[in-house]
Amino acid sequence: MGTLTPFPNPITPSQTRIGWIGIGVMGAAMASRLLSAGYSLSFYARTPSKPSSLSLQSQGAVLASSPRDLARSCDVIFTMVGHPPDVRQIVFDSDGLLSGLNPNSVIVDTTSSHPALAREIFSAARKIDCWAVDAPVSGGDVGARDGKLAILAGGDGEVVKWLAPLFDILGKVTYMGQAGCGQSCKIGNQIIVGANLLGLSEGLVFAEKAGLDVGQLFEAVRSGAAGSMVMELFGERMIGRDFRPGGFAEYHVKDLGMGVDVVEQGDDEKVVVLPGAALCKQLFSGMVANGDGKLGTQGLITVIQRLNGK
Repeated sequence: MGTLTPFPNPITPSQTRIGWIGIGVMGAAMASRLLSAGYSLSFYARTPSKPSSLSLQSQGAVLASSPRDLARSCDVIFTMVGHPPDVRQIVFDSDGLLSGLNPNSVIVDTTSSHPALAREIFSAARKIDCWAVDAPVSGGDVGARDGKLAILAGGDGEVVKWLAPLFDILGKVTYMGQAGCGQSCKIGNQIIVGANLLGLSEGLVFAEKAGLDVGQLFEAVRSGAAGSMVMELFGERMIGRDFRPGGFAEYHVKDLGMGVDVVEQGDDEKVVVLPGAALCKQLFSGMVANGDGKLGTQGLITVIQRLNGK
């Protein structure tokens, strides 16, 4: 596979070797875009037989036997997994990424995870002359497929700049500041998205109860002040009861929890009172309690419908 060309050597499809961990709805679409752009990509999957694994291999991706082996053969390793404990395991386990990284290689964690964990990974990477960037994304499955994700990056500014050729294939990157700032930005994003999804759900349920044509309401208000990216992404899906996931509802519970559970995290300086986000978290938890945690976040409307006897 040729020699490694880590930071600060320029990133090019012919020389830069990409590693990927996490091939769910989002991760598989993102990895696929990098392959289409001509990059050589290796990936690790806990379940190598899953369809997305076979699909990536058919596009030329190579399956690695462990995170450590993946790290040994790559310059930049992306992770897109479920929860902070998954990130911790992949990075810090005895056969995790840190045990195999070559000097100056870069971990880019696109999982929505905890800012404190992002800072911890950054420090651990620096100790072995490597780098870490927290770069959670927003835009769902459609944004991942079309390369239109909002990428929220924290870490070293020069490293984030260096990663631009890869980020540009996936979407639009904004550098938010030091390690952890990308994750904090994503939590802010989820607070805003959650409130939008709740307003959209309640507006549609109200319209139906009032005897309106819900599709007509959607067309009538989308270009006014009620219009939003959330409405464009999810309005028609809600009306058509298409709850296939871009992001799982259970992940939104996790993300909102990182915003509202600050006291439990022992960081008294940074307590923020977020009554709307707390309510949203409870309503998304309602989806999980109803057995719908693996549906898309647009399924929030089902909780409002159930509260209204539907």
